[in-house]
Amino acid sequence: MQTKIIRLHEIDSTNRYLMEECDACDDQIIVATAEYQSAGKGMGTNSWESEPKKNLLFSILVHPNRLPIARQFMLSMTEALALHDVLSQFSDEIRIKWPNDIYWRDKKLSGTRIDTTLSQKGIRKFVIGTGVNVNQILFKSDAPNPVSLAQIVERELDCDALLQQIVGAFAQRYEMLYNGAYAQLSADYHANLYRSHGFFPYRTADGEMQAALIEVEDDGTLVLRDERGVISSYHFKEIEYII
Repeated sequence: MQTKIIRLHEIDSTNRYLMEECDACDDQIIVATAEYQSAGKGMGTNSWESEPKKNLLFSILVHPNRLPIARQFMLSMTEALALHDVLSQFSDEIRIKWPNDIYWRDKKLSGTRIDTTLSQKGIRKFVIGTGVNVNQILFKSDAPNPVSLAQIVERELDCDALLQQIVGAFAQRYEMLYNGAYAQLSADYHANLYRSHGFFPYRTADGEMQAALIEVEDDGTLVLRDERGVISSYHFKEIEYII
């Protein structure tokens, strides 16, 4: 896989930059990284707090025209696995929280936002924007549970070296996806899921419940079994972890 990294000092959003100003061919990966984003976003309307030059802020653009639209969530799996592959070197308690956050214990280490454009031929652009808390120690926003690598390992880390590792890991995982290794990617994703064993509290529009995670389907649907044995499926934003 050909990989190109674009380094920016400050920008509103690396996702917007890649969506509007860049394009990738079939077997190319384009990465845009910035020291600071003035309008960095998480999923939905969530913002992402980041102290300048302290953390990793980057987006990845791919053009996966071989991938069926129904399987586009596997691109999210691919990014989450790449992050896990690299970040787990710092702790054996790194997990993937559905759909694509990275958690250490019950604290959020990394978040990801997805932007997609489709065409009649399939997925035209897929942009994965990620923030990783690396060297930030104080968090001033109302985010309930942030943590950084520096807090975990009690030392500062080289952000650029970490980015190179993540991009390399993503290229390897993306090549697996490119070659149709769907079952292996799904198995690896499930093996590293947060709260994958046992019953834990969740909140839905119907109230709170205790449930066990059964699986995450290839389209991103979360499947849970409650204490009565009832199996239910949820899409993103239809259910919330209680932490």
